[in-house]
Order: sequence, then C-alpha cells, then structure tokens
Amino acid sequence: MKKKIIYLDRDGVINEDFEYVYKISDFKFVDGVFEACKKFLDFGYEIIIVTNQSGIGRGFYTNEDFEILTNYMLEEFKKQKIDILKVYHCPHKPEENCLCRKPKNGMILKSLNDFDIDLKNSWLIGDKKSDIDCAKNGKIENKILISKNEKNCEDFLVANSLFDSLKYIKE
Repeated sequence: MKKKIIYLDRDGVINEDFEYVYKISDFKFVDGVFEACKKFLDFGYEIIIVTNQSGIGRGFYTNEDFEILTNYMLEEFKKQKIDILKVYHCPHKPEENCLCRKPKNGMILKSLNDFDIDLKNSWLIGDKKSDIDCAKNGKIENKILISKNEKNCEDFLVANSLFDSLKYIKE
C-alpha cells in the first residue's frame, strides 16, 4: 500500500528559524510540533523532513554538525513516540544550481525512489515560497504555507503554525 506522507520543512516549521541553526543549544522546537505530528500519525500519514541547509555549503557548519543536530531532533521526536520516516537535506549553496535545493524537487524525487508514496494524498508544509514551489515541482497537490501574513490562495493553504495546519488535514 502506498504511503501518505506529510513532508515538513525544518527551520520555521519544526523549530524556530534563527539563521543557520546547527547547534543543539540553538534548536528550539515550535510550540505544538509534537502534538501536530502525533495527529498526522493518527491520521495514517508518515513524516518526511525536507530541508535546505546551505550553511554547510557556505562553510558555516559541517555535514557532521548537521547530522548531530538531526540525531538530537529525531531522538526528541522518539521520546514523544513519533517516528520520522526520513530526513533529506540539501547542503548546497543556491548558486551551485543543484537539483536537490528547494524549490527544485530533488528531495521529493529521492523520497519517491526510496518509498512507495501516494503523492495525491500527501502534503508539504513549509514557511517559504520555495517550499510551496518545491511541492508544485514535485507534483504534491496539497500545500500549506506557515505564515501569519499570507491568505489562502488557489495554489496553497495558509496556517499560522504546524499545529494550526491540522484544520486542513484529515484522516
């Protein structure tokens, strides 16, 4: 059976977005993130994280720093009985013009290669237009922008937070 996926951006959706978050001490989960993710699982979705991490390519931190923080984040999810299916990241600078950096769909394509995914019934939730464009480029029909300033439009829905996005997502 194909998996229904909630694709989540990391910075600004799962954690508060300070520029180039790579230290555990700087990583602060957004309020309601665990409750929202538990609901997604209850609704029959699995969770994949897709995150641009150009700080690696820019030399601000290393891939190892990213992995240490990712392992910490995954452990915190596990403590809440939330299993994250996979974390995909793009370490490249924008000017490298790689295929994995959002808004391109390389991370979505990797996930389709790794898992049998039902894109029609999956969602992508992000806090930047590049996340929404990645969903479009990856043929994900259901898109939510986390923003306090935007309004729903033809292309995507808007929620104030990850927890607030539950008003759109059902079983």
